[in-house]
Amino acid sequence: MTLKKNSKKSWIQNGVFILVAILLYVTGLHTEVIGFVQRGVLATGLMNPDLEKVTPIKNSKTLNNPKADLNLKIIDADGNITSLSALKGKVIFLNYWATWCPPCIAEMPNIVKLHKHLGNEVAFVMLSFDKDLEKAKDFNDKKGYELPIYAPASKIPAIIASSSLPTTYIIDKDGNLVFTHKGMANYNSSEFKKFLKSLDN
Repeated sequence: MTLKKNSKKSWIQNGVFILVAILLYVTGLHTEVIGFVQRGVLATGLMNPDLEKVTPIKNSKTLNNPKADLNLKIIDADGNITSLSALKGKVIFLNYWATWCPPCIAEMPNIVKLHKHLGNEVAFVMLSFDKDLEKAKDFNDKKGYELPIYAPASKIPAIIASSSLPTTYIIDKDGNLVFTHKGMANYNSSEFKKFLKSLDN
């Protein structure tokens, strides 16, 4: 009798879990929930970007960073087309993301904080890979993030092409590709801010 009761309870629990999972998926909230969990992982500091192998390159006279191909046309939230080359002379924080990508959603709040802190010194290009830019704009507005949202308007040059979301590239004022990170990270650390500021000198 107890075994049947436990079995029935287990079926009900599994049924509720499956129903919640389907509901989250159908409503699109699964991305937010997974992103929220991954945000907790970011808060531990385990996912901070590794700058140990990057910073010495900038300070070395003997090592050269590859030039980033800035011939990427991008379209902004207002429908204006520009290119990365228009941003040459500024440090560029280039982030590939999409609203359907949980790790992208997880790292976004820290990028927002970084943007608020360094948005006047660093050009932020949040390049959405959503099929419809309106979806990315709506997400940005709904969250109150106020990030500069773009979509690709031409083929992405090979040196800054990535099949992973999120991916972040840092390009210095001279157009050198000085940092690449595939996967989510917390960029709002004191070390990363110091690194970005060092590129602006």
